[in-house]
Amino acid sequence: MVTLAHLSDPHLAPLPQPHWTQLIGKRITGYINWRRKRHLIHDPKTLARIVVDMKTHSPDHIAVTGDIANLALPEEFPRGRDWLESLGSPHDVSFVPGNHDIYVAAGGALAARQWGAFMAADDGSAGFPYVRRRGPLGLVGVNSGVPTAPFLATGWLGAKQLAELAAALKRLKDENLFRVVMIHHPPVSHAGRHKRLLDADIFKRVIAAHGAELVIHGHDHLNMIEPLTGPDGTQVPAVGVASASAAPGTSKTDASYNLYRIGGATGAWTCELETRGMTRDGEVVTLGKTVLVG
Repeated sequence: MVTLAHLSDPHLAPLPQPHWTQLIGKRITGYINWRRKRHLIHDPKTLARIVVDMKTHSPDHIAVTGDIANLALPEEFPRGRDWLESLGSPHDVSFVPGNHDIYVAAGGALAARQWGAFMAADDGSAGFPYVRRRGPLGLVGVNSGVPTAPFLATGWLGAKQLAELAAALKRLKDENLFRVVMIHHPPVSHAGRHKRLLDADIFKRVIAAHGAELVIHGHDHLNMIEPLTGPDGTQVPAVGVASASAAPGTSKTDASYNLYRIGGATGAWTCELETRGMTRDGEVVTLGKTVLVG
């Protein structure tokens, strides 16, 4: 039995004070949104409590599915590296970027420079998708974060990444591993067209053709489970999690994280999901348990 922890959308606060020249372009709309609303939602103390609780469960591996940053300001990336390192070593923590990490074109290079060790393949190579093998787990990280126009938060994988994802899933199946796909944008979204994964239909076709045991994501800031069609009539759970820093009472879903307890073997895998989250009085408790596989 292995335990995989899943955090997403920490949106580290407080926001560094940007120079006015850094607000030219899309960042100005994000900055206004942060000052008006988002700074009230993403609370460092809430995030710290979630992380402390997660560590008490001693997960074997931690997956973070994007949005450490808010506006992809240069100052946000070393701070994000420090936060990832506080979770664990690059061997024990896997990360994929979100749309706020790649809020502007420069975000990709900044993320690679500061966070690259947390999104590198087993052989140390960079690029997406990357593959990591941890015990019975085959972790595949894809990058759906791309710069977009103001007021859009859509994602995109692209033909090359999708083709390589298909090959990775086939390879990991041949190795008899429990395949976990990590992505920021949900393949099935309830947050509106302006936030969706634009090539979700192709992503779902890859899953339908090659399968996976689990898809995990963030982005919508909701605890959600959507079944995807897998090969031969099987179903693949796509599981989203709320923002890990959402202060109680400030958004639709208060801060939470997921624990996946995975056991068994090929043809007889088991996976139980436990969601733990913040109550209105500041405690972190079990919100629910669900058998996803087995």
